[in-house]
Amino acid sequence: MMKDMGEPRIKIVAMPSDTNPAGNIFGGWILSQIDLAGSIAARELAPTRVVTISMKEVIFKEPVFIGDIVSCYAKVINVGNTSITTAVKVVVQRLNDGGFVECVPVTTAEVTYVSVDKSGNKKPISTELKRLHGFLN
Repeated sequence: MMKDMGEPRIKIVAMPSDTNPAGNIFGGWILSQIDLAGSIAARELAPTRVVTISMKEVIFKEPVFIGDIVSCYAKVINVGNTSITTAVKVVVQRLNDGGFVECVPVTTAEVTYVSVDKSGNKKPISTELKRLHGFLN
């Protein structure tokens, strides 16, 4: 399973300031981590700048708690002329009731970015970078 997750892009401890009124980690905070992880992966093909254009359905399968170590894995799964789609998986490490560390899958997302120049105009993705990353034959 780990080989299909992509590279680790972000690893961060969930802090009390990131909680919602119920005391769990706020979903919006997790979404921002997903966006950051996906953009780091996308920048391998668009090193100047990328902007987020869509995030497919995100279903939270498990809550995230204060002190959990949140890891976001991301990989590029599709490349167009100016767009890059990434798959992001979020997993947390936490101590279980027996005192052992367990890995708990939290959610996945498909995030699409557009390559842009410094002025915010769409910028075609380099053919050489596409070839280097296996998106051209």
